[in-house]
Amino acid sequence: MSEIRHNWTKEEILEIYNKPLMELLYDAATVHRKHHDPNTVQVSTLLSIKTGGCPEDCGYCPQAARYHTDIEGNDLMSVQQVKAQALRAKSAGSSRVCMGAAWRNVKDGPEFDEVLEMVRTINKLEMEVCCTLGMITENQAKRLAEAGLYAYNHNLDTSEEYYKEVISTRGYEDRLQTIENVRKTNVTVCSGGIIGMGESTEDRAGMLVALSTLDPQPESVPINALVAVEGTPMEDQEPVEIWEMIRMVATTRIVMPETQVRLSAGRTSMSREGQAMCFFAGANSIFAGDKLLTTPNPDVHEDMQMFHALGLNPQKPFTKKDQPQTVEAENSLFQPLGEKPKWSRPGHMIPRNEMAKQKSK
Repeated sequence: MSEIRHNWTKEEILEIYNKPLMELLYDAATVHRKHHDPNTVQVSTLLSIKTGGCPEDCGYCPQAARYHTDIEGNDLMSVQQVKAQALRAKSAGSSRVCMGAAWRNVKDGPEFDEVLEMVRTINKLEMEVCCTLGMITENQAKRLAEAGLYAYNHNLDTSEEYYKEVISTRGYEDRLQTIENVRKTNVTVCSGGIIGMGESTEDRAGMLVALSTLDPQPESVPINALVAVEGTPMEDQEPVEIWEMIRMVATTRIVMPETQVRLSAGRTSMSREGQAMCFFAGANSIFAGDKLLTTPNPDVHEDMQMFHALGLNPQKPFTKKDQPQTVEAENSLFQPLGEKPKWSRPGHMIPRNEMAKQKSK
């Protein structure tokens, strides 16, 4: 059960997911202890370096320009602002900074050059650097790797079948292509999804099939619980129960034994006891700080108190993989190509997305 497999079927994963909970927890904890230190959890900080104004129509996202939410947008942060935030995160116990920009895809130019400098700056602070910037080409991935990027996040969100009920402005295949572009470098892959968007249990299993059959499997998989934000198409979705999160974490742990499973969005509605069960089930990473891009998150001091109560220790940076070397901009082997890739725009209509768009007018 703890071997690395790339041929999981939806039926096998559903069988695991639907086990009696105590049996599922035991199996997941057994796998977890074989591959990881059960008392160590990575603490990461998620920083929105460019907020709002995104042209996509993701039904869960308050940063989509077409929906009316209370998100206050901002232009790209400066390198110095990002450095200050990274130092603050490091002093609070984070070993990784993940920078997110509300872009559909990366475009060569001054803003991307600034992001590359942010990567260089944070890597020199001896922190792992992750970026989530939308879709990227192979050359852009290589430029990020050269700057010292440790991980690139690009979530699949859900199963390929249900994806069409969530997003119409980009295709599932584009997400897989971005992951493939990252895999052509030494940058690790971070890719997971969201539960609680109205998907079925079969869709959750389908997402895990898509992730687990990648070879190699993603080095980290975030499991998010939907945070329903007023003004988005999913504002009326009922919160997922903690048991669903525990089952999803446990199943992910069994299917991807060596992956770091990230307990991500939605922790504000979880009790310490619920989070403890997620850690027991195999979650070994959290995002700390008062915000996850734009949605609330537990205060880092609350997390440290929880760690103390549970006997958990923050993971040191570069535990799983050596620190990348930073190449300065003037010595770069990869130059901007001014690419204009034809990322897909499926363009089908999603009724609830259209209704939210009309309400915003």
